Amino acid sequence: MRAIVITKPGGPEVLSLASRPDVSPSRGEVRVRIHATAVNRADLLQRMGLYPAPEGAPADIPGLEYAGVVDGVGDGVSELAVGDRVFGLAPGGTYAEALVVPARAVASLPAILTFAEGAAVPEAFITAYDAMVSQAGLGSGERVLIHAVGSGVGTAAVQIARAVGALAIGTARTPAKLDRARALGMHHGIVAKDASFADAVLAATGSEGADVVLELVGGAYVAEDLRCLAHRGRIVLVGTMAGASVDLNLALLMRRRATLYGTMLRSRPLEERIDVMRTFSRHVVPLLANQSLRPVIDRTFSWEKAADAHAYVATNEGFGKVVLEVSP
Repeated sequence: MRAIVITKPGGPEVLSLASRPDVSPSRGEVRVRIHATAVNRADLLQRMGLYPAPEGAPADIPGLEYAGVVDGVGDGVSELAVGDRVFGLAPGGTYAEALVVPARAVASLPAILTFAEGAAVPEAFITAYDAMVSQAGLGSGERVLIHAVGSGVGTAAVQIARAVGALAIGTARTPAKLDRARALGMHHGIVAKDASFADAVLAATGSEGADVVLELVGGAYVAEDLRCLAHRGRIVLVGTMAGASVDLNLALLMRRRATLYGTMLRSRPLEERIDVMRTFSRHVVPLLANQSLRPVIDRTFSWEKAADAHAYVATNEGFGKVVLEVSP
């Protein structure tokens, strides 16, 4: 099979189309012929040698999500058959023509979604739902602060908040991204400069603060989150683009009776990833099927242009997901 591989740590130019051995499903597994995948920050970090693939995932083939068709079924698999349209997450290796995954970790792709749209869903919507709803317990009538609201996870989070009846407040670096997020259901937008947004959040909530914070930036944002967090509020730390360290007011954390979660999908054990996929299939996929939720695609590249796609994602100019279509 063919795959986009990392020839050595470095810039986008180190990505190259190469041949790799074909893969076959073992017991409990299926092989998916991939039609589309998407570019994530983890892919860029892996390419630069800063985020090694977990054990069992290809060290030189990036990619965390896929949409395609089952073309091989291992022994003991009854829930999927050859020809089924599917999508899902993987610990790595989705920049390839084929991928072998546990059958229980696969979701059925709604007929209304194209493969490109399907590839734009898993990382964004699973991360957002798992963090905000499954872990932080976001519910109807609550207020959620979503940072990097124009990112793939951010655009998914706004829609999920709307679906569960929560009020979404978003931050972004530009007014243009906030305008586009409002069309997805965001109630209030804040241009965040120098990690300063707490006063604006308090003003937007009548000084009550946010019940949940989806923290996709990290660094100094976390301390500012605490300043505008509601009593018994919850902060879920998903990303650290602004840094992995912060000075935190622990006394304020205690007074707020706040909870700070740290979460990561890629390194979870298989059984936990299967549980996440089951929750996704039960609660999110039906909303995609009836178009209550929609993937947001900024640009689509052919996978031969993966280097260009990586360079574009690094500019931070996009809104939503960048998709790679795998040519036959």
